[in-house]
Amino acid sequence: MTKVTQSIQVDVPVRTAYDQWTQFEEFPDFMEGVDEVRQLDARHNHWKTSIGGVHREFDTEIVDQMPDERITWRTIGGSPDQRGMVVFRPVDDTCTRIDLTMEVAPEGAVEKAAAALRVLDLRIKGDLKRFKEFIELRGTAWGGWRGRVTPG
Repeated sequence: MTKVTQSIQVDVPVRTAYDQWTQFEEFPDFMEGVDEVRQLDARHNHWKTSIGGVHREFDTEIVDQMPDERITWRTIGGSPDQRGMVVFRPVDDTCTRIDLTMEVAPEGAVEKAAAALRVLDLRIKGDLKRFKEFIELRGTAWGGWRGRVTPG
């Protein structure tokens, strides 16, 4: 597994950053290579991605979600083998630190080479930068899910 950790500070309150992040269907607006995300229910999303010429469809399951604090997920039912967590920490009343950690099992020679070159690090760093621009430009979240998902 390749592990990546990236962080960014966004100039919006923690509730705004968290609420916007829970709008998974808007991820293609700021995540490179994400073509579509469909939220199936409170715990499950279906993804379509195109990264480096490789097209994939897969499902993810949220295994732990605490409003304004964290979201933990994993893929289910196949490839890619991936898990991660995004943590939201208030810096002050108007700023939030976002820490994103992902673990991905690269498949095939191209993905293994990309992992060795730390391409995923750059992608996640870019996605967080685009999220920062996205939410700061809006200044407010468009929706938000405040439910709690517990492990198990």
